[in-house]
Amino acid sequence: MGTHIGEIAALLTAICWTLNAVAFESAGKKVGSLSVNYIRLFIAFFLLSICSFVTRGLAFPTDATGHTWFWLLISGLMGFVLGDMFLFQAYVEIGSRISLLIMSAAPPITALVGFLIMGERISLLGLVGMFTTMVGICVVILSRNPAENKVQFNRPVRGLVYACLGALGQAFGLILSKHGMGSYHPFAATQIRLIAAFIGFTIIITVRHKWPEIRAAFDDRKAIGEIAIGAIFGPFIGVTFSLLAVQYTATGIVSSISSISPVLIIPASITIFKEKVLPKEILGAVISIVGVILLFL
Repeated sequence: MGTHIGEIAALLTAICWTLNAVAFESAGKKVGSLSVNYIRLFIAFFLLSICSFVTRGLAFPTDATGHTWFWLLISGLMGFVLGDMFLFQAYVEIGSRISLLIMSAAPPITALVGFLIMGERISLLGLVGMFTTMVGICVVILSRNPAENKVQFNRPVRGLVYACLGALGQAFGLILSKHGMGSYHPFAATQIRLIAAFIGFTIIITVRHKWPEIRAAFDDRKAIGEIAIGAIFGPFIGVTFSLLAVQYTATGIVSSISSISPVLIIPASITIFKEKVLPKEILGAVISIVGVILLFL
């Protein structure tokens, strides 16, 4: 087991992403995606501070180097602010199941960025995997219109665009995390990324005059409870496992394993959100994951 710490952590990350997506989709439809994004940061940072103190004797990342701070702050802005801001709005627009499916495009993006920036290899089979992933996504989000005899999107385009932007943010955030973290403690590294997210979202909320919306969110106790659950499994446990994973194995492998969330979330979508999942949508999710696996064989 000791030789597969990274792979196990990546699998646990996928489970956390699934639970996180379900909780945040439900909360976002009640109080808005921006409120969900902001409130979860405080909950996650509080939990991480406790765990950091228990595991390494420091509640805050005061021992990080300037290099670590710089790159993890940028990673937090890319992943938590830009990536999650678009992803959470996609949850509201097109649902967590389709959003996570489109997020399976993050591994090919991660592999490409890893190749360009960190010199990580992409094989011919990997290129086939990229194409396969895209095919799987297209199977789900495209439908043929018999009346007009043309293929068109079967989900709101705005929501699909938001999910794609979320995938870009997550991919760049993961690469920058690995570059900046090195052997630094995952709990503390996540704290630094959350600090960047807090600064970023505070600016966005202030510029957009959304403070009344944030205050109103606290009146919905059920939504706050769902945000708490999402914060525990998302920026607390999930992100920490993902950072632990990239310390022990390549970013591509981490993305590959953690991308199985689109399949894991299907039972939750049926039972919780009462979605009607078509056979072709299950097939598309499986194809996309096969593509991600091919990418890193």
